Amino acid sequence: MRVLLVEDDASIAEPLRRGLEREGFEVTQARTGAEAVAAATPDIVLLDLGLPDMDGYEVCRRIRARSSVPIIVVTSRSEEVDRVVGLELGADDYVVKPFGFRELVARIRAVTRRAAAGGAEPAVTLRVGALELDRRARRAALGGNEIALTPKEFDLLALLMEDAGAALSRRRILEQVWDTHWYGTPKTIDVHVASIRKKLGDARWIETVRGIGFRLEEPR
Repeated sequence: MRVLLVEDDASIAEPLRRGLEREGFEVTQARTGAEAVAAATPDIVLLDLGLPDMDGYEVCRRIRARSSVPIIVVTSRSEEVDRVVGLELGADDYVVKPFGFRELVARIRAVTRRAAAGGAEPAVTLRVGALELDRRARRAALGGNEIALTPKEFDLLALLMEDAGAALSRRRILEQVWDTHWYGTPKTIDVHVASIRKKLGDARWIETVRGIGFRLEEPR
């Protein structure tokens, strides 16, 4: 997969480039907005907003005007208004520095999967290691053994499996598993996660990401 890394800070760009290459990505770095706009279209763009020649928002707008390539904004700007502007200009995701490398890779894969699906219906069957979930039959199994889940537990597990490896925020979980008008306590997520962990027989399946939410990965 070809990654265009738009970042002028070598202390950030170099270790990130090496890490991505170890993961099998082909990385091209652009140090300015002009270089980014002129670059050949990659499979995904990682875009810093603080560039020396033009604002990253303008780079995002120009790239989006000519291409539907997935764009992940990677920046130190953490205000809600910055996130909103970036997403409204066409970014597919927004990651705030400092970030975990594993989370960034998971977000890259999740965004490219969604782009490849082109808005298709969610997969009927989800698999993460020995864990399998069938949306149509509303059944989940681990190592071939069926797991008895409540409706909300099933929906929560499905959401986590869709973006396996990515840290999902509590807000996103509440909005997608419950609904946007949920007025109950976010602690209801913790209760459901604890129950799912118990049923999976290993708490390591679902990791608590401090200050964010939860991540699902096969225990190793």
